[in-house]
Amino acid sequence: MTQPHPEPIDLKDLPDLAKVTMRSAKFPMLASIDGDQPRLRPVSPVWTEGFTVYVASLKQYQ
Repeated sequence: MTQPHPEPIDLKDLPDLAKVTMRSAKFPMLASIDGDQPRLRPVSPVWTEGFTVYVASLKQYQ
């Protein structure tokens, strides 16, 4: 099986590509550690300032 060979990304384009990815995320998740267990929780982005994203989550997701 051949490996894909993606085109290199120009580093000056990286911030814009990252912002497009952030805007197009349909089901954002927050990864964290709870004791010694990894956790993945759904979140809702409520405000974005550059690369800082403020999120909200339901209480049932702890």
